[in-house]
Amino acid sequence: MKAILLGASGLLGKALMREWTRDEVVGLSSHDVDICDADQVQGVLEKARPEWIVLAAAYTNVDDCESHPDLALAVNRDGAVNVAQAAKRIGAKLLFISSDYVFDGKKTSPYEVGDTRNPQSVYGRSKAEAEVRLLTALPDCCIARTSWLFGTGGKCFPDTILKLAASRPALDVVDDQRGSPTYSVDLSRAIIGLCRNHASGIVHVTNAGDCSWFEFAQEIVKGGGLTTEVRPVSSQQMARPAPRPAYSVLSSKSLQQYGITVPTWQDALRRYLQERKT
Repeated sequence: MKAILLGASGLLGKALMREWTRDEVVGLSSHDVDICDADQVQGVLEKARPEWIVLAAAYTNVDDCESHPDLALAVNRDGAVNVAQAAKRIGAKLLFISSDYVFDGKKTSPYEVGDTRNPQSVYGRSKAEAEVRLLTALPDCCIARTSWLFGTGGKCFPDTILKLAASRPALDVVDDQRGSPTYSVDLSRAIIGLCRNHASGIVHVTNAGDCSWFEFAQEIVKGGGLTTEVRPVSSQQMARPAPRPAYSVLSSKSLQQYGITVPTWQDALRRYLQERKT
């Protein structure tokens, strides 16, 4: 199989390039192709003629998206449509990385793939609108929603917590948002499996289990061998520009249909901490 990865320099992209070893994979960053330029996207993909395109390129700074909505929509929605239209012209399959932010967070049980989109942030809206347009332009595309991504090679929650805990006696962490931390390595392996299984439609891909950011931080500090006190606070106390879903746990049923299982987030965190050391 020949695949092209758009967004190869990001946290997920780096993990995908390391993990995807049995196929011919070309990784491209924003320096190689600007997904906002439809002609450039078309030219690159026509020349490469991949069987699969994995679109991991995105504007992912959730808070910055609130103050730059036009840019967020241009990259996350319109850029995705450019890739989908090019994929359609060359007969390639597309896997698009989406987010738990397409939901409003008002449920108290895991979100299923068919649950209503109701994004509360600009970032969430950009991903939700991309999903709708992609399914119209390329009905057999695969949309892989994930959440709380962490991994080596870039900025992420565990890395921030470990750095802060090394220099502070106590940390305040939000305890009223619940989701599933997802390790870039495990997400990469699931994406590769979805491509090899010719997946289509919406699939939820996260590590198993769920926690609050506070509980996640406690495990990070403990796993890092630090003694910093982690204190629970409310989202209101730690107000951010972009609203976060209070509950965004994603059901794994859609992924299990492809025979793909993902380890628990606790197991993933242990492996991340080990990888970070080395």
